[in-house]
Amino acid sequence: MDIKSIFGNINKDFIFSKAEELKDKDFSKVIDEAEKIQKMASKEGPLQKFLNDIRLLLAMVRDYYTGAYRDIPIKSIAAIAFTLLYVLNPIDLIPDFIPGIGQIDDAAVVALCLKMVHDDIKKYNDTKTL
Repeated sequence: MDIKSIFGNINKDFIFSKAEELKDKDFSKVIDEAEKIQKMASKEGPLQKFLNDIRLLLAMVRDYYTGAYRDIPIKSIAAIAFTLLYVLNPIDLIPDFIPGIGQIDDAAVVALCLKMVHDDIKKYNDTKTL
């Protein structure tokens, strides 16, 4: 396993191309599995520092899916949903069961997604705090 090449594959194109493949059932799965996603992020490891961000992303997907908040491009909400499903999937670029490094790719995908949709997150936060 070449870690350097794995991280070279985690880029905007990776997230957006996978996000384009999502179906309605995938958004539903994010909502149905929200508690499990949060639990995974709360475990000791690289994802733990993103726990509050993951909670926010879950809220955004839920609000989008229910129609409570639609002022976000579909490309952004799909990238968020893909990212959360990526965290949920134990068999990804670096399988989660590998001790010490299994969640590093998950954390990298979350960090990149947060950067990619930063403006959308800010707008959502501003709307929710009014």
